[in-house]
Amino acid sequence: MAVSFQERVYAVVKKIPPGKVATYKIVAKKLRCKAYRAVGMALRANKNFITIPCHRVVCSDGRVGGYKGKEKSREKEELLREEGVVVKDGKIANVKDYLRGDYF
Repeated sequence: MAVSFQERVYAVVKKIPPGKVATYKIVAKKLRCKAYRAVGMALRANKNFITIPCHRVVCSDGRVGGYKGKEKSREKEELLREEGVVVKDGKIANVKDYLRGDYF
């Protein structure tokens, strides 16, 4: 049985540890594609926010992006802060400090 694109996205996102983030682009690259927006759409459909930590996927420019189908989300920002990620005005401060590829 073939694994869906959505399931493949979730498998990658599950590997992002607390306190770290990945961008939609990084997730797509791990899937060997350039479907950055499709990654976002797959995460938007996520119904299991505890098992699949989609709050750890952010925009390349450091903006936190959407969460639970909403354009902006204070909840996503708060979850990131609880994990030690510095978020200010909807953006991750020094986003490169939190981007790590070694956990994939």
